[in-house]
Amino acid sequence: MKLDNMKANAEKLRWDESDDSPILVKSGVYEVRLARSDDEVAAAQALRYKVFYDEMKAQPTDAMRTVSRDFDDFDNVCDHLLAFDTSKKGADSVIATYRLLREEKVDNVEDFYSSQEYDLSNLFSDKFREEMIGDRQLLELGRSCVHADYRTNNVMQLMWRAIARYIDKHKIAYLFGCASLPGINPEEMKLQLSYLYNSHKTPDDYNVPAVDARYQKMDFMTPEEYDDRMARRALAPLVKGYLRLGCFIGDGAVIDEQFNTTDVFILLPVDSIQRRYLGLFDN
Repeated sequence: MKLDNMKANAEKLRWDESDDSPILVKSGVYEVRLARSDDEVAAAQALRYKVFYDEMKAQPTDAMRTVSRDFDDFDNVCDHLLAFDTSKKGADSVIATYRLLREEKVDNVEDFYSSQEYDLSNLFSDKFREEMIGDRQLLELGRSCVHADYRTNNVMQLMWRAIARYIDKHKIAYLFGCASLPGINPEEMKLQLSYLYNSHKTPDDYNVPAVDARYQKMDFMTPEEYDDRMARRALAPLVKGYLRLGCFIGDGAVIDEQFNTTDVFILLPVDSIQRRYLGLFDN
């Protein structure tokens, strides 16, 4: 990653949100907006640590364990979308987070987090850019989590209402990122993986395969060998949510041993998001 260049880009774009920002969403005691300070990013990292490492038993590095925060170099260049419970103070008020990395902030395709697991080159081909992107750009989503006491539809709807406004503000054509299924044995999730592959795989013209060294097969079964309803029911809630919005799934799963998960690639065309969901998220 050309981190120095990315940081230079980020400094021009960071902490530029004010109280009248179109990204700001409020409902009762809840407020959703972009982080405005390093302290707010640190609070998001602490929430990520609590969810990913304390709750889900991922394996932190020694540096993370020392400060009880989940962090990496991407935090320096991403926008951090945060949900707050305004009845609380300080770091405890941050109850949900999403990390957003839009295309204009990176120098190369390899600068996206997802490129560690998936080959994104087809998303930067001339054909895809001309036919599917035009004058818009890509947005990578990641590091999504919600505090255990706030896992309600209301909080996630507010987060997605803010994302919808972010999409509009920055002229986003596609959302993408990695979503996780719990566990690191793909055969134990062959029902879910087979369904995702057979019913939602990215079209050949802009297929997004897992990188060769990490590729895990998904097509364990043919569509005739399982029931679609049972497969959907077995999916992680976040994956089901993306499917309802009209996402495609990349070719191949990837085992993430640090997080004890099996990842799949999500590609979501903004234009295909069903109208009723746009209304739900941004009335």
